[in-house]
Amino acid sequence: MRTRPLKVALLGCGVVGSEVARIMTTHADDLAARIGAPVELAGVAVRRPSKVREGIPAELITTDATALVKRGDIDVVVEVIGGIEPARTLITTAFEHGASVVSANKALLAQEGQSLYAAAEQHGRDLYYEAAVAGAIPLIRPLRESLAGDKVNRVLGIVNGTTNFILDKMDTSGAGYSEALDEATALGYAEADPTADVEGFDAAAKAAILAGIAFHTRVRLDDVYREGMTEVTAADFASAKRMGCTIKLLAICERAADGGSVTARVHPAMIPLSHPLASVRGAYNAVFVEADAAGQLMFYGPGAGGSPTASAVLGDLVAVCRNRLNEATGPGESAYTQLPVSPMGDVVTRYHISLDVADKPGVLAQVATVFAEHGVSIDTVRQQGKDGEADLVVVTHRAPDAALSGTVEALRKLDTVRGVASIMRVEGE
Repeated sequence: MRTRPLKVALLGCGVVGSEVARIMTTHADDLAARIGAPVELAGVAVRRPSKVREGIPAELITTDATALVKRGDIDVVVEVIGGIEPARTLITTAFEHGASVVSANKALLAQEGQSLYAAAEQHGRDLYYEAAVAGAIPLIRPLRESLAGDKVNRVLGIVNGTTNFILDKMDTSGAGYSEALDEATALGYAEADPTADVEGFDAAAKAAILAGIAFHTRVRLDDVYREGMTEVTAADFASAKRMGCTIKLLAICERAADGGSVTARVHPAMIPLSHPLASVRGAYNAVFVEADAAGQLMFYGPGAGGSPTASAVLGDLVAVCRNRLNEATGPGESAYTQLPVSPMGDVVTRYHISLDVADKPGVLAQVATVFAEHGVSIDTVRQQGKDGEADLVVVTHRAPDAALSGTVEALRKLDTVRGVASIMRVEGE
């Protein structure tokens, strides 16, 4: 074993960073044995140096992250501060000064992955980011290494634990959205401002990363269609149960049937109870991958939290340190296919539409005519009337999303339609 330690700079020492530092210290001997050399925590950049950080020597703490990554003797920089800046500049500076990088920064990778990969390649260094998508779940490495010889056609997943906890609570207890969110907040699953989670921004960043790796093409955050889940109601769950379904916030990345384009989207959807993702409960994550040769694969586990995320960070750290010892680098960007990203309107899917309509003869015929005019075939219809009004639920066959969206807009204009109570896509069939 080499005696000179590999030096690691840690940017950020919050929930994840502090756990990374703890594991590096308590498992130092095991890490050294697995890597082939000792690993030394050489510095920790923080914003509040006065905060007590148990187990981290005070002399390692600094507020000057730039000086830390410029030292020149740092082998690996671990970035867990999040956000776009200063993380982007710090990472590129680390490459320029000879360090490889392990990051958990999904937003940065989804928005600036191309430039970061280019900087890593220019300086002959690694960029690893297993922790950016699904916490402790091994997902990035299987997609870009284990399945590198296969053709991945679809990635369908629950990649946000907060939203899954909320929807699971609504499903199992009958709670409304606000009530379920309050419980998630009280238990620490939801942030004080849950917007990034419940509006799908977090999942969209992860979808961009997954699509780029799975389809060997560049997919940015702006390419991902996104809908939040704040409008999902108890009535939607009741309708889903009548169909033998439940509701999940899904990240869906697909290759077109002709192989000429890809799509990436995040939105709530009904999925059959028979689908493996339907049984994913609480704050857990799961990703379902469909490939030509491997068939159907599912990755499941805790997708967030200090310890699970730190586990993924440490896995990357071991891999990058091994590469440093061997004077090699791991996989870089694979974007050789250069496939275009199609808009949401081109996606072929199904709709579940709930309408408030007048309960009188001819209404169903009017509604059916609108569907026919837009080239959308109806699968099932359920109508229940009361006191001159009726709840009309229509489930469609598969059709382009643009045609389905146009159908809904035309339905809104009918005099006999009092309102569109709910629109939800149906997936996983």
